[in-house]
Amino acid sequence: MIKIDLHTHSYASKDGGISKNQYVEIIKNKILDYIAVTDHDTIDAALELHKILGDHIIVGEEITTKEGEIIGLYLNTSVKPHMTARDTALAIKKQGGLVYIPHPFETVRKGLKKDTLYDIAELVDIVEVYNGRAVFQNKAPEALTWARLQKKSIAASSDAHGYKGIGRTYSTISKKPTCTTLCDMLNSAHFSTKKPPATSLLYPKINRLKKRFK
Repeated sequence: MIKIDLHTHSYASKDGGISKNQYVEIIKNKILDYIAVTDHDTIDAALELHKILGDHIIVGEEITTKEGEIIGLYLNTSVKPHMTARDTALAIKKQGGLVYIPHPFETVRKGLKKDTLYDIAELVDIVEVYNGRAVFQNKAPEALTWARLQKKSIAASSDAHGYKGIGRTYSTISKKPTCTTLCDMLNSAHFSTKKPPATSLLYPKINRLKKRFK
C-alpha cells in the first residue's frame, strides 16, 4: 500500500521547517511514499525537491486567496496570491492541477467558509477532511458531510511544519498516484488520523521566530 501526505510545509514557508535532507529521509525510509510540498505562496522548494526525489514529490502550493487558503497540486508554475477563491481555482485548473481544500470551515486558520466552497464547488477536486493539526478547532465532521454531499474525494494530511509532524496523518492508496488517478484512488483510500506529538503544534511559531532572528 502507498502512503501519501498531500499537505506539508518545507523550509521555504515562513512558518515551515522540514529540511531538504528530512524529505529525502522520509522517502528513503518509507515513512511516506509520496509527499506534496505545499508551501505558502511559492513552489520553489517543491520544484527543487522534485528534481531530487522525482515523482515521490508532488509540486504543490498553499495559496492565499481573498477568502482563505486553497492548495494547488501537480503545479508547473506558481499561482499568484490574493486573488479570489474562484480565480485561484481556475488558475490551478488552467495548468492542469488539482484543487485541494485545506482545513475547510476553520477560523483559527484561514479555511474557506461554506458560502465560498459552494461558490467554487464545481472546481474542487479534493477536500481535506482529516488535518493533523486540527486540535483546537476540528471541523472534520462538517468537512466530511460537505464532501460527501458534493461527491468530492477526501484526504487525510498532516499539515506538518516540522519533521515530527510527519507520518501520522496521511492517506493510504493502492497504486502510484498521478494527477489523473489520484482522486479516484482517494475514493477507496484508508486514512491514518493519529495525532502528532503536542510539541509539533508549536512548529509554525518556532519557525517564524527562528527565521526572524536568523
